[in-house]
Amino acid sequence: MRQGEISLAGLLALFSLYLMWKSTELPIGFIRGQGPGGGFWPFWLSVGMLLSCGAIAWNWWRGKSPASVSDEPLMDAFGWRTVLLVGGGVVGFVALISIVSMYGAVAVFLVYYMRFLGRHSWLLTLTMALLLPIGLFFFFEGAMQISMPQGLPFTQPFFDVMYDIIY
Repeated sequence: MRQGEISLAGLLALFSLYLMWKSTELPIGFIRGQGPGGGFWPFWLSVGMLLSCGAIAWNWWRGKSPASVSDEPLMDAFGWRTVLLVGGGVVGFVALISIVSMYGAVAVFLVYYMRFLGRHSWLLTLTMALLLPIGLFFFFEGAMQISMPQGLPFTQPFFDVMYDIIY
């Protein structure tokens, strides 16, 4: 556990630095009259991830986290099963984006994750699977004016209705 915690924190810190560097190929500040530049969100989210990795490393060094003082293996069979179920869900989410749009993929992922992995009620699951993608639509397409992938043509009626609400 101890070795796994610091190794993962170091790997994620390196990934954060790479993303920060790559994000600077686009403007990372606000562009007058347009809003945040194309690299704004990736850059600043990567800064947050790097700071989190630093906090993990600091707690590891001081022995303040349970993993930093543990001699147990990194993951047991349940841990590996969970990684496969969640990782498979994320792979399915990414695969669905080009078919059912970003918002449809979010909805399907939420149903899978909340109902089948989390065992939440159908009422909560469907409420979140409907409201969150709609909220994300208004945030990205309306407020940020950033278009997300719209999937195959059968998703167009959803976008027509939503764009009518925005404009």
